[in-house]
Amino acid sequence: MLPPASKYAGQRFAILGTGASGMAAARLARRLGAEVVLLDDGPGDAAGTARAQAEGFAVRSGAAAREDEGRYDLAILSPGIDPSWPLAQGLLARGVPGLSEIEFAFQQTLVPVIAVTGTNGKTTTTGLIAHLMGALGRRTVPCGNYGTALSEVVLQDEPLDVLVVEVSSFQLELIQHFRPVVSVWMNFAADHLDRHPSLEAYRAAKLRIFENQRASDTAVVKGDEPLPPLVARRVSFSAWGEASDWTFRDGVIYVGDRALLALGDTRLRGRHNAENIMAALAAVSAWGLPLEEAAAQVGHFVPPRHRCEVVATIAGREFLNDSKATNIHAVESALRGQEGRVVLIAGGKEKGLDYEPLLGLVREKASDVFTIGEIGPALARVWPGAVCCRDLEEAVQRAYAAAAPGQSILFAPGTSSFDMFTGYGHRGDVFCQLVHQLQLTP
Repeated sequence: MLPPASKYAGQRFAILGTGASGMAAARLARRLGAEVVLLDDGPGDAAGTARAQAEGFAVRSGAAAREDEGRYDLAILSPGIDPSWPLAQGLLARGVPGLSEIEFAFQQTLVPVIAVTGTNGKTTTTGLIAHLMGALGRRTVPCGNYGTALSEVVLQDEPLDVLVVEVSSFQLELIQHFRPVVSVWMNFAADHLDRHPSLEAYRAAKLRIFENQRASDTAVVKGDEPLPPLVARRVSFSAWGEASDWTFRDGVIYVGDRALLALGDTRLRGRHNAENIMAALAAVSAWGLPLEEAAAQVGHFVPPRHRCEVVATIAGREFLNDSKATNIHAVESALRGQEGRVVLIAGGKEKGLDYEPLLGLVREKASDVFTIGEIGPALARVWPGAVCCRDLEEAVQRAYAAAAPGQSILFAPGTSSFDMFTGYGHRGDVFCQLVHQLQLTP
């Protein structure tokens, strides 16, 4: 249930960002009785501004947002707004309290939360947890970084048993009371150094997922991750041989000494996906679902697109779309998860990451490498033998020509897409289109 609107009556909120999260927070704040002003000093989202104004919100954008000196009782930051940017700093320096959108929404609901974070695997794991909950009759919504803002879900005020929330480092930066009854830490690797000032700052933001947990809560964590002492009960998983509560051997997932589920009986492939399944099952078991019944539902789960997605098999060559592999750890996981050697297509936006440590694995797992995008030339220098292509179309055509029958062609960019595409989904769609064009070529 939402708290009474009178709590915020007469207060004035600055909502930073006019995207989906900012708009959801603005609607929720207004529903709770606050006066709302949307601020966005970006290059200009005309559609977002028009949408906000059509809903009756005051909007200040560009220079007007940066120069705004109005009185505010609270600033709510969308995930895309860096707290160190001048727009946010100007408000915080004036003593305006700042919250992330996810913290603001969390404070308005009594529904318990399962929260999933990590550099890779969190979207698949979030979706799987929500699928298992729904399949066994529990009312839930996957949200947060998953696609629907938590504020939007809270605003709908539907009767729910649990919220399954994917949380990024951006969303965790400005939490205060956000407390998952079950937290899930998938893994940690270098990423987002174009947003965070250092790797340590990125890790510190993610570690805040554990900050408010109690001894009665559960932390599901990757077994080989170095983590600080946790207050919550610790449950570990690993598909790579480390001693953990959940393990993976000979294609089978074990909990303790008990064989629970064969990966081949699901629609997911690779050791990294075995870990996603283990984390999801451990989380729903900790929340209270019967484990055997939950495990029986994993085979019905259809994984999200662009995550080691089988696109087509052409002349015995399988094309895999892993466009969601937007960092080094993701492409490493994708490569390690393959049984045979692949033809690799990688590259995209320059994010300041060091790809040289992957050279040994690339040599071991890839017979040929084709690079694209802003970092294409640099990757070709770091990985001797790699061929830099002018665009994705050329890379797909050359990869197909290089692959042998029975071999997979893996599109795992290892970085973000914004140098050439609007997002990893757009990039993956283009890859799939190019593959299907090959099917039509005589």
